[in-house]
Amino acid sequence: MTDADPQTQKPGKNAFFFVVFAVILNMLSFGIIMPVMPALLEDITGLGAAQSVVYGGWLSMTFAIANFMAMPILGGLSDRFGRRPVLLASIGMLGIDLLIMGLAPTLSILFLGRFLGGLFSGTYSVANAYIADVTEPEDRGRAFGMMGAAFGIGFILGPVFGGLLGEVDPRLPFFVAAGIAGLNFLYGLFILPESLRKEDRREFDLSRANPFGAMVHFAKVPRVAWFIIAIGLFQIAHAVYPSTWNFHGEIRYDWSEFEIGLSLAAVGVGSAISQALLTGYLIKRFGPMRAGMFGLIANAIALFLFAAAGAPWMAYAVIFVSAIGGVAMPAINTITSTLTPRNAQGELQGAQASMMAFTLIFSPVLMTQTLKYFANLPVDHPFHTGGAAFLLAGIITALAMIPFLIGAGINRREIAEAAAEEATPAE
Repeated sequence: MTDADPQTQKPGKNAFFFVVFAVILNMLSFGIIMPVMPALLEDITGLGAAQSVVYGGWLSMTFAIANFMAMPILGGLSDRFGRRPVLLASIGMLGIDLLIMGLAPTLSILFLGRFLGGLFSGTYSVANAYIADVTEPEDRGRAFGMMGAAFGIGFILGPVFGGLLGEVDPRLPFFVAAGIAGLNFLYGLFILPESLRKEDRREFDLSRANPFGAMVHFAKVPRVAWFIIAIGLFQIAHAVYPSTWNFHGEIRYDWSEFEIGLSLAAVGVGSAISQALLTGYLIKRFGPMRAGMFGLIANAIALFLFAAAGAPWMAYAVIFVSAIGGVAMPAINTITSTLTPRNAQGELQGAQASMMAFTLIFSPVLMTQTLKYFANLPVDHPFHTGGAAFLLAGIITALAMIPFLIGAGINRREIAEAAAEEATPAE
């Protein structure tokens, strides 16, 4: 290999921006298909949105089962062989998944594409490990915030393009998204340097590189485990957005594909602004513990407001309230990555991603079934509403505050005990 080979380059000051750009392209390819999923499912099943929404939940569940099993393995492999090859495999399989979905003539082929995509969907978790490799602990709050902003940028551009392309043909966005994933793969292949130094790598251990082994390992570290539990509850609630937002918009507000795309773009704008300008400041100014708690509270309030938003303008107003809550995950990532050694960052991110995937095995079905049940009640029924799934999500987010506070209490106690030992004169 030459010195110019990305595998041999030492990550410089721009390495962080390399991986952020890769995440932007990845989220662009993901966001572009969201506005047209209801139309695709209606085309394949012949059912309306209020009925086909359940298949959206089962598709998410299929993706999550594969994701749950694969994430710790991908995280462990990235700790052994580096972040770059795992990122490339994940991005490449995303493109194949999108092609399969775009060509799918039946539900079974659609489910096959989602399963394969879930097996290799390690882009975000490995990207987080990459960020932990190239940043110092005190800078990670801002760095993880920028990762969230990258997600936001992808959601600004992707859904708008997806909505416009979907007006031409519901399948067209899948092929365009596959092309974007291909460009992302080439970007990583020729430009993205490796971030994990050889001296910081560890042997691959299958007993830890599986969802249960990873969970058992981190369960022995209570100061980390409680935060992972909080992440799990938060993700159960957060599943209401990807699993029901597009169907919810069509059912409750009679939005077209383009209008769904515009609403998702508004979500992206709010997220990008919040993550780029607010998240890093809040974490640095108040610390990740307080910033994380603030984020959970803001998310719960936003979800309750979405449940009550009976008109489209109300939903748009709440979007920017929910964006403030975007500080929650970067703050928790800052906490857990700081409490974990450098050579286990991939395992940590894999365990967290596996927890998220575990919740996504059942949470999309829970949210879509809740939406279907209450939206299909007679209009004059006292419990008829299109916002029931958001009400449930708000309650679950409030519950996530309990393990977060327990974890925060454990860490404060350990810090206080360490300070007391240092202050005690030696005998």
